[in-house]
Amino acid sequence: MNKCVFLDRDGVLNYDHGDYTYRLEDFHVLLGVPEALRQLKEAGFLLVVITNQAGIAKGLYTDAEVNACHDKLQGACGGIIDAFYHSPYHPSVTQSIGRKPGSLLFEKAIAKFQINPLESWMIGDRSRDIEAAQPLQIKGIFIEGTEASCAEALYSVKSLSEAVPLILGQL
Repeated sequence: MNKCVFLDRDGVLNYDHGDYTYRLEDFHVLLGVPEALRQLKEAGFLLVVITNQAGIAKGLYTDAEVNACHDKLQGACGGIIDAFYHSPYHPSVTQSIGRKPGSLLFEKAIAKFQINPLESWMIGDRSRDIEAAQPLQIKGIFIEGTEASCAEALYSVKSLSEAVPLILGQL
């Protein structure tokens, strides 16, 4: 069984504009992210991004634009992210358990990569990110910013770089 760090995208890996981030010129990887991901990878963690991309359901952008942003992120991080899962749904248009706080995308990754949830972490900047991981017993780290706090998280930090020592200290 493998251990994994699941990551939300906007606000964790790249700058969150407060609206949808889908244009390459607006997609900026946050300071310290490539180094933080490299540390996690070197410690033996799989890296899986799980992100809601509701703008697709709303017709604001396409899967191809989301994938182009993911390609840009991979390029900035040396291609070390193992997988990207995104939910193109929004409750005003279509319902899906694949959208966080649903756990379907986590379950797909767990099955595909033989991940042990008990040795895994979720890092997100919204309560729904942490809530989605809880039924699977994946530990949560909340990045403060978009929301002020998250009672369900084991830790609250200001950045991915601050989360890494907490995870590595748990090995």
